[in-house]
Amino acid sequence: AKLPSIALLSYAELVPEPLGLILVISSWNFPMGLSLEPLIGAIAAGNAVVIKPSELAPASSSLLANALPNYLDTQAIKVIEGGPAVGQQLLHHKWDKIFFTGSTKVGRIIMSEAAKNLTPVTLELGGKCPAILDSLSWSWEKEVVAINRIIGAKYGSCAGQACISIDYLFVEKPFSSTVVELMKAMIKKMYGDNPRESHSISRIINKHHFLRLKDLLIDQKVKDCIVYGGSMDEDSLFIEPTILVDPPLESAMMTEEIFGPLLPIITLDKIEDSIDFINSRPKPLALYAFTKNEVLKERLVSETSSGSVVFNDAIIQFAADTLPFGGIGESGIGKYHGKFSFDTFTHYKAVARRSLLTDFWYRFPPWNNYKLELLENTYNYDYFGLLLVILGLKRSRKTFHVN
Repeated sequence: AKLPSIALLSYAELVPEPLGLILVISSWNFPMGLSLEPLIGAIAAGNAVVIKPSELAPASSSLLANALPNYLDTQAIKVIEGGPAVGQQLLHHKWDKIFFTGSTKVGRIIMSEAAKNLTPVTLELGGKCPAILDSLSWSWEKEVVAINRIIGAKYGSCAGQACISIDYLFVEKPFSSTVVELMKAMIKKMYGDNPRESHSISRIINKHHFLRLKDLLIDQKVKDCIVYGGSMDEDSLFIEPTILVDPPLESAMMTEEIFGPLLPIITLDKIEDSIDFINSRPKPLALYAFTKNEVLKERLVSETSSGSVVFNDAIIQFAADTLPFGGIGESGIGKYHGKFSFDTFTHYKAVARRSLLTDFWYRFPPWNNYKLELLENTYNYDYFGLLLVILGLKRSRKTFHVN
């Protein structure tokens, strides 16, 4: 670490040290990656780790519990399986850090339990990630590319069951019908005329989440906004890719994280109005904007707050290990990926070393105006002023009252 020039024969460094014992609680939608990636960072930093995989992905949980002991030191790395009761028991223990991926609701519980021991937390949560399609700035061909990426990011990522999936889309009113028709064509291209028979779209994780998504469409005012899809099969936990236009903003569809294959489109008079809308809601984990408008890009970066901003694509930021991944506000606390994972599980200890051969004699009592003038110039790194004071060529404008 660099020290001021006046610190003669002094040196400083940052020494990384492991935090200690880490608890990783992972989610069900990407159960392997969301367990192993924080584990890799924690191990690299020298920590011991306990992983609690999601009970909603039992096959992946069992694989982790049975496979990891074959390759890793079981004294340092353990996998504990179980449901909410097991998770609650784990939270009663003291940890040096808790890393959680999941819902905001459970995140609040974990943060509350962690506070009892002043345990630091990293919370990878979610929220409603908006996307903006600036139709005015696109040629027809590039607009099709944008639609392709929007549909892929929404329905291709576990049928929308991903924290960084597009939650809703902004479009200017004159272009909304064109956008809807392009989306219909793209959905058919990706998933066929009967998506239920497609092997390229995920099912809903369980009946509980299926019914939660079904409840979002119960409101007749919301149901009336469906312009495509909407069919469901509870037995197979299938929900058709669904598009809605202008559902009521106070409905659960627009206030709760959707986490499923339902895509509301919000129409605006001007695409720039999206900025005020985004700022009126909790800060999202990600913000996506498909535009060539450089002024709009700059405004989105400077006037909104989110975990990440991606222009002209979606979800790709998760794959870049040179970028930190994490939320802000209700969408999360902390970040990881690549070197940022190492930093998340590391305490950087400040270490300073000084020689006994040099000293600032004027830093010790008894005080007088001459010493305080020297201290003032030293504190301000005013080396020339310090020299002038020593030579008696500079008098301080201040009067120090020393008893």
